[in-house]
Parts: sequence; C-alpha cells; structure tokens
Amino acid sequence: MHDRILRAARSRFERRGVAGTKIDEICAAADVAQKTFFNHFPTKQDLVREIASALLDELVAILEETRRTAASTPQRLERLFARIAAETEAAGPMRRELMVDVIRLVHDERAEAEPSRRLHASFGALIRDGIRAGDVTRAHPLPVLTDAVVGVFYAIMLNWLGIDGYPMRARAIGVARLLGDVLGADRTARS
Repeated sequence: MHDRILRAARSRFERRGVAGTKIDEICAAADVAQKTFFNHFPTKQDLVREIASALLDELVAILEETRRTAASTPQRLERLFARIAAETEAAGPMRRELMVDVIRLVHDERAEAEPSRRLHASFGALIRDGIRAGDVTRAHPLPVLTDAVVGVFYAIMLNWLGIDGYPMRARAIGVARLLGDVLGADRTARS
C-alpha cells in the first residue's frame, strides 16, 4: 500500500509537479481512501520528504557506482557531474521541486544529520580514493577538499533551480573539469 501511494504520487508529480498535485488525486491514482493515505503519510510534505530521501539514496548510489569505475578522479568527477546533470534535466519539472526538498532534507537542522553525513561521506570517499591513487593533492585535508566538491555540487544545483535556462550539463561538466584541475596531485602545499 505504501509503495503504491509512492508510485502514484511520483507519477502525478511528474505530470503536474508537487504543488499542482492534490492528495485526493494521489489517492484516486493509488486507489486508496484518504484515511489510508494519512495512515502512511501524516502530511503531503511527509510524502514529498520520503520521495526526496529516495532521490538522495539514488544520488549516493550514483556516487558509489562512479567510485567503482576504472578512471582517474578527474574523469570520475566529470562522469559523475555529467550523469547527474543528464538525469536531472531528463526528469522534468518534478525534479526541480524535489531537489529543493532534497536540499532541505540534507540541511534540516530539526532532522537527523544523517542525510548530510551520507552525502558528504560519499563525496569524501571519492576524493579519498583519489588521494590514495595519487591523482588528488595532499596539500589540503580531506574534509576541506570534500567541502569544496560538495559546495560546487550545491552551487550547480542551486543555479539550476534559480536561473531559467541554466545550461546545467555544460556547466556541470565545466566545473567538474575545473575541480579536476584544482584537485590535481601536482599541487604543492602552501606555506
């Protein structure tokens, strides 16, 4: 029942967006009573939060999959950012609204810090792999390098959310290449 409601909601959100979809429409599409809906999700926002959490899980899975590819860290970053951009653009209007909720979920001070830790840990593992492989600088601590990559990721996502016609794919690939250059192992420690 729970999954049926989630599937119906995602389908409706894809066509009409989150704001344009009413709970009774989700219930009709899932063939459940509103009471059943509210037994599973106290509010529409709880439903959206669960879908956003699933998107975060997908992002972490993409990061882990990227880590397993045979490539240098700069190549992995470019593949990762290109894939995220392509999937984000292909997802349609729902993705914009849900990405706002993913960012809220990751940074909700009332919620557990787990989503934020998971995202940072996944990006951090990619950078740590690069340090071990020798293609990422050791001139700066891993947490600083991770924060830089995560910050660039958020900047791309926020620009896509806020700027109409933002060239997501081109910018994502461009900043991934920049990150590859900046993180390169030929960097020397600053005095």
